Amino acid sequence: MAGIKKYDRTELLDKAIEVFRVRGFNGTSTAALVDELGVNRKSMYSEFGSKQELFEAALRRYGEEHLSNVIAPIEASNANVDSIRAAFNGYAEASGGWARGRGCLMCNTAVERGSLDPAIGEYVDAYFDRLNNGFHQALENAVTEGDISPNADIDELSAFFTTSLIGVAASIRGEAEPEQVKAGCNVILGVLDSYRPELIA
Repeated sequence: MAGIKKYDRTELLDKAIEVFRVRGFNGTSTAALVDELGVNRKSMYSEFGSKQELFEAALRRYGEEHLSNVIAPIEASNANVDSIRAAFNGYAEASGGWARGRGCLMCNTAVERGSLDPAIGEYVDAYFDRLNNGFHQALENAVTEGDISPNADIDELSAFFTTSLIGVAASIRGEAEPEQVKAGCNVILGVLDSYRPELIA
């Protein structure tokens, strides 16, 4: 029976995601990982190789599972104006609950390590592209459905909503007051409303 794993890799990654999300990469020691994951140092290194490799595996898991759930509204093939609203309202609601002080692991990583580590930068770039593509598709659908003016610059708007959502996530990570986050989201969605066809000639 020797050599049989007494842990589940996916469960370890989900635990690692929370540790990195709260403490960041630099603030997370190997000792903290061993303690929080509930495995010994030898098992952790045998499974993942190094702290860096564990972090990258956690980012992949976060992107595939956790992030997909959060931004599902704008990534659906039928995403539209309501989907954009759902994305920002979801973040606004989370600002006073489970996400406060945690934010988004990918956004946190962009601030902490994206420009310093080329390997991590690839994950950050993919994250930005994913958000931008989701908003772009939702806006294109909204134009087709007649909810956004055909004269709107979809490229600029998708870039605006992408950077806005990243800013909202960073604010939540910094424990901004929920009322402040919600007010910011209301203004962002006000920009969306300003592109209704009847308001743009």
